[in-house]
Amino acid sequence: MQIIAYGVLADERNYLESAFNEAFEGAHTLRCLELFLDKDTVPIASGYESVLTSVNDTLDAEVLGALAAGGTRLIAQRSTGYNNIDLRAAGDCGLAVSRVSYYSPESVAEFAWALALTVNRRIVRAVIRAREFDFRLDGLMGRDFHSRTAGILGTGKIGTAFARIARGFGMRLLGHDIDKNPECLALGMRYVAPEQLFAESDLISLHVPLLPETHHIVNEDALARMKDDAILVNSSRGGLVDTDALIATLRAGRLDGVGLDVYEEEAAWFHLDKSLEVMTDDALARLMTFNNVVVTSHQAFFTQDAVGQIVAATVQNVRDHLDRRSGPNTLVPARG
Repeated sequence: MQIIAYGVLADERNYLESAFNEAFEGAHTLRCLELFLDKDTVPIASGYESVLTSVNDTLDAEVLGALAAGGTRLIAQRSTGYNNIDLRAAGDCGLAVSRVSYYSPESVAEFAWALALTVNRRIVRAVIRAREFDFRLDGLMGRDFHSRTAGILGTGKIGTAFARIARGFGMRLLGHDIDKNPECLALGMRYVAPEQLFAESDLISLHVPLLPETHHIVNEDALARMKDDAILVNSSRGGLVDTDALIATLRAGRLDGVGLDVYEEEAAWFHLDKSLEVMTDDALARLMTFNNVVVTSHQAFFTQDAVGQIVAATVQNVRDHLDRRSGPNTLVPARG
């Protein structure tokens, strides 16, 4: 079987190639591309039965139809999120779809905390100054997280890992989710409505999936409820935050800091070298101008542990496809 992987990062490639070679001993050929999958690059996949995709690939009805026409039978998404895949269209085209339902939640939770600490303690500004031998402390004052309130929107595996770290800092825990997580309750978390969470939290971290009901859950109203000196961190999905509303809030001098590892329109920019091009995304460019905002390029998952688990799950998804069986990662089962 011919297998092609889109959006493969340089440090990810060795993991993928080694795992597939070990699992299938050369019986199936894997081709890795740095290119993202979209309507322009989909012809490359012609003749490949399995296509391994990333979160920044475009898998709408048009692309899925082209994949099916070219002989593809499996879409194996190398992530937990799959909001970039039109599952209904995939089913209509006869394409099986799988994802990685689990990988190290600590990878994302720890990075979310790295963002929180970075903006709180003005670390980027301090490093830039130090490189210029300016060792003043003016404008670098942060706050203790100890005894303050962490609001965690989404208390699944990642949100729970974030809560454990927050508890270690000695923070009061507020949470919101469809269901109450017993582990979070044991940590002392109190579940409240989103409105109360936004209003009372000193640090707000987002850990919910991007669904129609969570799109722009951090909107103008939510931002207005937040404390003027609150810190907002998003390491989940860019579409959870209304970027225009966030920029307006920052322009008004509100929020102590914002850490963003994701962005609504990131597919056009993140994981790519755009340093020699003109930045045409006005919203992203504007975010970069605020000295209390830190933007990283969707790297929270990017640890050796997490990538290893993602690759292992992807190998298993391909194996399940070959054996004509569904598994715990199956989103759309194969026909017949």
